Amino acid sequence: MISPIEKQIISLLKNSDKKAISLLYENYADSLFGVIKKVIADDDAAQDVLQETFVKVWRYAKKYDPTKAKLFTWLYRIAYNTAIDKIRSQKKKKDNEVQMETSSVYKVTSNALNQDVLDIKKHLSSLDEKYQIVINALFFEGMTQQEASDELEIPLGTIKSRLKIGLRELKKIYDPQQTKS
Repeated sequence: MISPIEKQIISLLKNSDKKAISLLYENYADSLFGVIKKVIADDDAAQDVLQETFVKVWRYAKKYDPTKAKLFTWLYRIAYNTAIDKIRSQKKKKDNEVQMETSSVYKVTSNALNQDVLDIKKHLSSLDEKYQIVINALFFEGMTQQEASDELEIPLGTIKSRLKIGLRELKKIYDPQQTKS
């Protein structure tokens, strides 16, 4: 069921009325910032991503279809994807920098690493987006499978399948020897 404020925001967005951005910010900025902060730890970078999110929302407002997704789900996806894009662009920029002090003299095997403290967010971003969204909702946002199904508007069976496949893909990353046998 769509709330009156959502109906008003959707109508304003469809009509390219700038009041929509103010209402979106008032009603959704805190939640979207929380989504972004789960991906990006730095407050300044997260604020930048929030701003980019609202720019994208404005740019793609006419493409929003309330029959396909709830307003928050649409906003969530834009915020989450923008945050992931930011992380990827920072990683690409960092990878392109010359690392003078990087040495490959000491190779550390995966057995020597404590897998409990490895950065799962980094590895999660290597999965297909459909698996990222489900794993993020279940593990980082604390949703149950049914809540994720309702919020993301994805059938419960699909949530379960994507979770299983996503975890299997992460297992390949964390324990490549185990998956070969």
